[in-house]
Amino acid sequence: MMAKYTAEAGTVDQTEIDRFSQLAQDWWDERGPMGPLHAMNPLRMSYIRQQFVDVFSLDSAELQPFKGLRMLDLGCGGGIISEPLARLGADLVAIDAAEDSIEIAKLHAADADLEIDYRCTTAEALVDAGELFDAVISMEVLEHVADISTFIGACGALLRPGGAIALSTINRTPKAYALGIALAEHVLHMLPVGTHDYEKFVKPGELNRHLRAVGINLTDVTGMIYSPLARDWRFSRDKAVNYLAFGQKPGN
Repeated sequence: MMAKYTAEAGTVDQTEIDRFSQLAQDWWDERGPMGPLHAMNPLRMSYIRQQFVDVFSLDSAELQPFKGLRMLDLGCGGGIISEPLARLGADLVAIDAAEDSIEIAKLHAADADLEIDYRCTTAEALVDAGELFDAVISMEVLEHVADISTFIGACGALLRPGGAIALSTINRTPKAYALGIALAEHVLHMLPVGTHDYEKFVKPGELNRHLRAVGINLTDVTGMIYSPLARDWRFSRDKAVNYLAFGQKPGN
């Protein structure tokens, strides 16, 4: 039985918002603390494009295959996923609870001459307003929310019947702790210390249960690994650290 959405717990972790607000000026610095996200972007966008092209039977040869789709970038930060989504033709709403990040995103989009509806708000506020989308995209956000059940509940409530969701996050495994926290934060300093909380990492099985509870069918889970020699990210069968997930809500 599908659970009814309620927002009693809330999705915003103020400590996380404060941390990302302090980093707002660095969103578009590919050599700064957001560098790992920029490095992930080509792979993430390849996954997003292919999954939505397949599920909505879009023309993959089109320069703007997402034209006509109303999409939500949930937890958009400075807009590094929002801008390529807009270039693919999406009618895009992009939200984040960190006002400083939204202001940076607006300025960067204006310089790039892109029309993106940026808003400093929350998923539950959009649900309360009755907003609906064909697609929800939320990259590297799940491991920062206050309550994953409420967050996924909001995602489900924001999707139209037949709509689809693309997510990426970090698995809760010893390997993820070793690489994502111990090595990345404390040894290589690829990320600021404290960026991740191991207890907030999400196992694919847990994510599947949360999605199923709100009527979303998980259709794909794909691992991502970083190649130090090539200095890029690649798809992998190994889901022990970073992974992408895709799901669809039944309906037309």
